[in-house]
Amino acid sequence: MAHVLPLLVSAFFIVPIVFVFYWMVSMSFQTQVEISASPPTFWSAQPTTEWYSQLMRRMPFLQYTWNSLVVGVCATTIGLAIGLPAAYAIARWRLTKLSTLFLITRITPAISFLIPWYIIAKRLDLGDSLVIITLLHITITLPLIIWIMIGFFEALPPDLEQAATVDGCNAWQSFALVAVPLVKPGIVAAVILAFIQSWNNFLFAAVLGGPGSQTLPVTVYGMLSFEQANWGPLAAAATLVCLPVIVGTIFFQRQLVEGLTAGAMKG
Repeated sequence: MAHVLPLLVSAFFIVPIVFVFYWMVSMSFQTQVEISASPPTFWSAQPTTEWYSQLMRRMPFLQYTWNSLVVGVCATTIGLAIGLPAAYAIARWRLTKLSTLFLITRITPAISFLIPWYIIAKRLDLGDSLVIITLLHITITLPLIIWIMIGFFEALPPDLEQAATVDGCNAWQSFALVAVPLVKPGIVAAVILAFIQSWNNFLFAAVLGGPGSQTLPVTVYGMLSFEQANWGPLAAAATLVCLPVIVGTIFFQRQLVEGLTAGAMKG
C-alpha cells in the first residue's frame, strides 16, 4: 500500500495532462468532419496533414518559430553568463540580502516589469523588435538561473577553491576552472528550465511585440476568435509549439533529473 499511494497520486496528475496532449496531437491529424463529430473522436480513421500544410501556407510560421528560438537562446545564454558568476558570488560571500532580492524578483509577477520596459522601448524606438523582447525575457531567466545555481555553489566545499588559489589561480580562475565544472548538472537543469520559461512566455511579446517580432505563443493565441475556433490549424500550431520543448526535455532527461535531484539533495 505504501508503494501504491504515490503511484495513484502521480497518476491523478499525469493522466489528465497526457490525455489532453494526446487529444491535441490527434486532433491535428483529424479531418474537419471528425473534429466536429459528437461524441468526439480521439483518433482519425483517415489521418491528414492538411492542417499543418495550411498553417505553413497562410502565415509565416517558420519566421515566428525563428523569433521564439532567437529570443529563447539569447535570453538563456545572457542569463547564464550573468547568473553563474552572480550565483557564485552570492553563495561564496554569503550575500543574503542580495539573494533575497533575487528571490523577490523571481516571485514578482512578470506584468510588473511591463510598464518601465514599455517606456524604455518607446523612448529608444525599439517597438516591434526582438531586442526589447529578449531583454524582457532576461528578467525571467536570470533570477531563475541564479536561484537554482546558488544551491549548487553553496554545496561545494570552499577547500577546492582554496587549493586552486594555493596553486596560483586567481578568484576568476578558481570559479571558471574549478567551481563551474563541478556544477554541470545544475547548469544543464537551469538552462533547460530557463529556456522553457522563455519559450512559453506570452505576455511580453503580446504587449511589446509586433508582426516582425511575433513569437509562437502569441501566434497560437491569435488563431483564436470569439466567433469561431478553427480547431484543426490551432491543434497543429499548438503541437508544433510543444514539440521542441518535449524533444529537448526527453533528449536531456538524464541530465535534467540529475541536476534537479542533486539540487534537492544539496538544498
